[in-house]
Parts: sequence; structure tokens; C-alpha cells
Amino acid sequence: MLQQLVSNTPVWVWAILIFLVTRGVAAMKPGETSLAKLAIVPTLFTAWGLWSLAHRFGASWEAWGEWLVGIGVGMGLGWLLLRRATLTLNAASGTLWRSADYSLLPLLLVTFAVKYGFEVALSVSPSLNVDAGFRAAYLLLSGGFTGIFIGKYLRYLRASRQVPAAVMPIV
Repeated sequence: MLQQLVSNTPVWVWAILIFLVTRGVAAMKPGETSLAKLAIVPTLFTAWGLWSLAHRFGASWEAWGEWLVGIGVGMGLGWLLLRRATLTLNAASGTLWRSADYSLLPLLLVTFAVKYGFEVALSVSPSLNVDAGFRAAYLLLSGGFTGIFIGKYLRYLRASRQVPAAVMPIV
């Protein structure tokens, strides 16, 4: 069954996984980066979430509401994950120097596994789409993980808007 599952997964899903692993590994080293690069992961998960919602639930206000609640909670968690990060704005280049982020790789892998698992379950058993408990878990978790990445990005964005200092710990 595992072989069938893997072989029926679109190639673009595996490409996303490889991309996420490379981003997670790169984040474990401190270095300079741009806000555009930091926006890729939250944008990717937001787009994937929007596509999933539109594809699976259409215009259901309940579904969109649950997803947005998840995003709100996740944003708070994402903001907190970077509370001890050291960020320094390079005003000349507009880039941020950031300390190593060891939370990103495991977070990306768990997020991918959860989203992949829910999508597989829905593909195998479309009737789960109307199960209120499954649906709430899917939407709240999907939104929550997306929100974590948005919250982390907002923390980086805030750091880029602050007056540059020699070293700027975010509190």
C-alpha cells in the first residue's frame, strides 16, 4: 500500500518536500537573507492552503472560518518561536542577518507530513470531507501551521522596519 501511495503522489509534491528540506537545513546556519526569501515558505503554505480550501470546501464559511482561526493561533506561536532570535538589519543592502533557526526544519517536516496525511486520507476516503471532527482537525491544523510561518515572517518584517543597531535581539 505504501508503494501505491508514493507512486500516486504527484511529482510536484515531492519537489515541494525537497525544497522544504533544503530551506530547513539552510536555516540552521546563521547568515544574511532577504525578506523575499523569508516570504517563500509562508507564501507556499498559504497558497497550498487556499488551493486546498477552494478545492475541498468551496465557499463554506465554516471551513474558511476554522482555517482562519488556525492561522490566528499559529501566527501567535510563530511570533513566539523567534522571541530569542538575533536579527540585525543591514541598511545598506536591505538584508537581515539572522541567527540559526533550529525550529524550521522539524516544523517544515511535521507540517508537510500532516498536510500530506490529511490530503491522502481525503483522497482515499472522500466522505471524510463531511465528517465534522476530521474537517475541523484538518482545517485548524492546516491553518495553524500556515499561521506559524506567517507569524515568523511578521517577526522578521518587524525587525527589518526597526532602526538598525549593532545587534538587535527581538523581544
